[in-house]
Amino acid sequence: MSIPVSLSMPTLPSRNSAPQPLVAGLLLRRRDTAVPAVVRDAVTTGPQIVAASILTAAAGTDADAGAVVIDLDIDPDELAGAVEHRALRYHVTCTTEQVEDAIRLRLPAPVTVFVTASDPSAPEAADAASLAESAQLLADAGHSPGLIAGSPADVVADFLAVLAHTSVGFVGRARDGAEVLALLSGTVAALRGDDVRAALSAPDPAALAALIPEAAEAVRGVLLGIEVDDPDQIEGVLADAGLL
Repeated sequence: MSIPVSLSMPTLPSRNSAPQPLVAGLLLRRRDTAVPAVVRDAVTTGPQIVAASILTAAAGTDADAGAVVIDLDIDPDELAGAVEHRALRYHVTCTTEQVEDAIRLRLPAPVTVFVTASDPSAPEAADAASLAESAQLLADAGHSPGLIAGSPADVVADFLAVLAHTSVGFVGRARDGAEVLALLSGTVAALRGDDVRAALSAPDPAALAALIPEAAEAVRGVLLGIEVDDPDQIEGVLADAGLL
């Protein structure tokens, strides 16, 4: 895939005086304590994710969880008694049958909803329709859909086709650097109207590295972050791809 240095895509107002690389603040790492984890400073480092149940379990202590993305694994009303924290975003995982319940959530920070198949044995076509339809319903409600990388290319392409025409953006989940590159490449292709399936199967790191700052910021306005377990491995892949 060959991508020009300048992209025909909507741009967003700059948040910083200096241009940021495409992968700035991209990686969201989960932690298992209420106390902020110490991580090395890296351009890819984004907010940490902590489960709501961990925040409530720390109630009564003098810990300050800081600014976090909250994985909502309990009733949101229970967070009223949680340890001190500031929610940047809430992540919710539900099945296709629970999407309507997720749509009705009203929380003090933006909500991202990861939808999984109600029936894991369902045909891929049905999964694709369900994911794309759920993404549209969530976007219409002002929520950001979540996307689990590694899904079939047709499923991801249909999902991204929906997101390219909304203003809510999405959050990904990836297991390794290859899946991160695929998400980046697929997002760029969806915004440009290119072949998303081809971009997912054969990412072009050189083209991603060549994006002008305004185009890179527009991509980050759609791909809000990616949940990862091993940011060190992923940063190595991004560095080899010329994105760091």
